[in-house]
Amino acid sequence: MLSLFNSFGPFLRQYVIVIIANLSLFGSGLGFAWTSPVLVKLANQTHPVYERPITEAEGSWIVSVTFIGGFLSNFLAAYLVDKIGRKRTFLLAALPRIACYVVHYLATAAWMNYVGRFLGGFSDGLSFCVIPMYASEVASKEIRGALGTILQIFSSLGIVTMLSLGPFLEYRSLNAACAVLCAASSAPLLLLPDSPYFLNKQGKIAEALKVLTFLRGSESLAKKEMEEYQTESEQTTLTLKEVLTSKSHLKIIAIVVCIGAGAQLTGYNAVAFYLQTILVSTKTSVSSDTASVVIGVIQLVASFVTAVVIDKFGRKPILCSSLVGLSVGLAGLGTFFFETSSNTEIIGFWNYLPLVSILLAVFSFSLGLGSLMFPLMSELFDGKSRAIGMFFGLVSNIISIFAVTQTFASLTNAIGAGAVYSVYSVNSLLFCVFILYCVPETKGKTFAEIQRELGVGVANDESVRSKC
Repeated sequence: MLSLFNSFGPFLRQYVIVIIANLSLFGSGLGFAWTSPVLVKLANQTHPVYERPITEAEGSWIVSVTFIGGFLSNFLAAYLVDKIGRKRTFLLAALPRIACYVVHYLATAAWMNYVGRFLGGFSDGLSFCVIPMYASEVASKEIRGALGTILQIFSSLGIVTMLSLGPFLEYRSLNAACAVLCAASSAPLLLLPDSPYFLNKQGKIAEALKVLTFLRGSESLAKKEMEEYQTESEQTTLTLKEVLTSKSHLKIIAIVVCIGAGAQLTGYNAVAFYLQTILVSTKTSVSSDTASVVIGVIQLVASFVTAVVIDKFGRKPILCSSLVGLSVGLAGLGTFFFETSSNTEIIGFWNYLPLVSILLAVFSFSLGLGSLMFPLMSELFDGKSRAIGMFFGLVSNIISIFAVTQTFASLTNAIGAGAVYSVYSVNSLLFCVFILYCVPETKGKTFAEIQRELGVGVANDESVRSKC
């Protein structure tokens, strides 16, 4: 199948392969934005989808049950990526993603949507573990950052599609369309080779060299990279116990856990999942349907911008800029709800502040944190510990997003929307400080160079010193 791409140069081959691998995340993007238009339909008092409109509690569970599925699938993903390989794992992930929309189509009560959302989350947990790993192992160090951001581009494309179609399609027509789109975007995955790192690890040296030569465009470059694989394979494969008793690996796990949790404690996904509900609650004259489409397009544009600048400016400057912009956007949203809580008439500047604030938050998140979080997690680990490390990062991410989305509605009712968004704004700034002082820059470095900077392999781990 590699012969299909022989007419391309080595960098272009890598782009094509990583783009195909990320096609399935288009379906994840559909799922991320699904609740925005669908919760409005399910809660409609005049034309309910079921016999009765869903309650606020049922809506909260429809949002958050996704992450229970994602949490459970992370345990399976950590096992499968090293047992059956990267390619077979993301092929496997396509099945529950398609099934989730079939269940939504057939749903006649809220509990059936719980099942559908669980299946979608299960698929996402597998995909977001394996695809960043696959992309980082396929990519040359010169373009690894740009290839890593393709994940966010396709996820954003799915979000834009859902926000564009969702408000205007009838409930069952929307879910039928999603099932077809997910099947179509998953089929090209069959064309891909497996990760050369995984092939080498399985003892398929000749096949690994063939794939790597194809990717790098030079057998000499491939053999040089294979030497790094060989050096690593001579070391004992790390078990969970060995990773957890190594000070240097524990340090990396701590960083990745903080990245996973910190990204969600900014509250961005609470805004994303309840987007149309929030826009309706502002009671401004701006159409929530139109605004949600504009927001989705802005997110997609930001993802493309990141892909262009990531390997020029590096990870940390972009992440810090992203978090500052996100903080300002959330602060603007908080200010709007504080100032208008006792005023039913919204005119002039206040009429547009929530939309401008959400646009800034969405653009900022997609520009940095949304695009770089998972690729950065993958870059921080060596091949022996990457599956285990990604597991910890994704579990912390999913637990945090479940907590944030599950408590968002009740917190808003308890302390007010203005206070909630203000807390998220402060969290974004605190996370920025963490990125600045505790996360290493990985731009232009091989995995071996990143590991040396983090202290992995230093005798007895005693010489490792960290600002954290």
